[in-house]
Amino acid sequence: QVQLVESGGGLVQPGGSLRLSCAASGFTFNSYVMSWYRQAPGKERELVAAITSAGRSTNYADSMKGRFTISRDNANNTMYLQMNRLKPEDTAVYYCNAAKPSTWYWGKGTQVTVSS
Repeated sequence: QVQLVESGGGLVQPGGSLRLSCAASGFTFNSYVMSWYRQAPGKERELVAAITSAGRSTNYADSMKGRFTISRDNANNTMYLQMNRLKPEDTAVYYCNAAKPSTWYWGKGTQVTVSS
């Protein structure tokens, strides 16, 4: 059974940091491109960052560049998102995604709230 389980969300003040984790099981983790998406209330889901299967290449949405860092540990089937200098507009549910041609898996999400 495929599972993607996000953790690490919570309430943080503006300027603070959080580290999200995505624990994967039930599929060949190191064969998939892994990504973080987010969805704020009333908005469409958007790509935050992505990392290739071996972790050699990463991609970020413009508003996250320089603040967020995506990484993965293929030995432990886990992906991470280090988020620094958080802003109120980063408030959203953050989702883990695993993808390869014709196959997508989603986690259930973890809430991140940036507020004073």
